[in-house]
Amino acid sequence: QLQLVTSGGGLVQPGGSLRLSCAASGFTLDNYAIGWFRQAPGKERQGVSCVNVSDGSIDYADSVKGRFTISRANAKNTVYLQMNSLKPEDTAVYSCAAGRMKRLFKSCLRADFASWGQGTQVTVSS
Repeated sequence: QLQLVTSGGGLVQPGGSLRLSCAASGFTLDNYAIGWFRQAPGKERQGVSCVNVSDGSIDYADSVKGRFTISRANAKNTVYLQMNSLKPEDTAVYSCAAGRMKRLFKSCLRADFASWGQGTQVTVSS
């Protein structure tokens, strides 16, 4: 069975760092992406970062470029999101998801994400 398990959230001060983990199992799709998303109170869910498993390409939301880094341990089916220089506006529930790439879009952020893990709370506050 497909399973996505997220972990690593917590409370940090502005400028601090966290690393989120997404452990995936049971995936059999050929052309798919793994992505990180976040949703802050009162705001729409936002795609944060993703990796196209088929070709290794990566994408980031403009708001996190230069601060967040996505990586994947292929042998362990685990995707990480290293978050540095955290800001209060990064506060949100973060979730990982998996889905098939859409042929009309190059960015894995536009994949058809259909499988979701549980959320983990990230709070950035002084």
